[in-house]
Amino acid sequence: MTSSNSKSTNEAARKIFKILLSNPRIKVSWVKAHACNIGNDRADQLAKDTTQHGQPYSHTKLPKPHIKGLLRKRMLEEWQTAWKNVDTGRKICNIMPSVSLHPTNWIREDVIFSQHGPFPAYLKRFHLSDSDYCSCGGIGTALHYATECIYTWHVSWHMRKPAPNFEQEWLKRVANNLVSRQKIRGIIKFISENRDLFRPP
Repeated sequence: MTSSNSKSTNEAARKIFKILLSNPRIKVSWVKAHACNIGNDRADQLAKDTTQHGQPYSHTKLPKPHIKGLLRKRMLEEWQTAWKNVDTGRKICNIMPSVSLHPTNWIREDVIFSQHGPFPAYLKRFHLSDSDYCSCGGIGTALHYATECIYTWHVSWHMRKPAPNFEQEWLKRVANNLVSRQKIRGIIKFISENRDLFRPP
């Protein structure tokens, strides 16, 4: 029993041990469970109530690692709820639906997954460009440069363009494929270094 160990780190156990030492008439013995022992049944009920409802004012000192674990769990739960319910960042959320404290190892060139970057369609959206067309004649989206633009063909082999209803699934697969990500990085770097080439005439 923990209460019989005078060196226990549990404060409650040490108090019980001191009480037992100062009251030799109190005897501690094993009692068979569920044997209609009134005192034992009452103790079981109190223990059950405590685990189910807790104590409104508890002075039990918890280890710091345990507290940190509880706080981390609560933080992740609140973060996950917020990430699921906010209106912004939905394209990234579709690719990475679960939050995590572990880094994703994304770099600047991975902006294709959010479709934010030096793309005419994105720049036009924020009035930073007069047109959303690429100089090749297509709509200058991130997907356009990764799959069909004639100016990015020589930088890296294009990937097969997905059907519109499979676009998010395609982005997920690219995000989890190292070879595909290397291709994307090469394309984005080329666009950034040759922006005049991609501006509409």
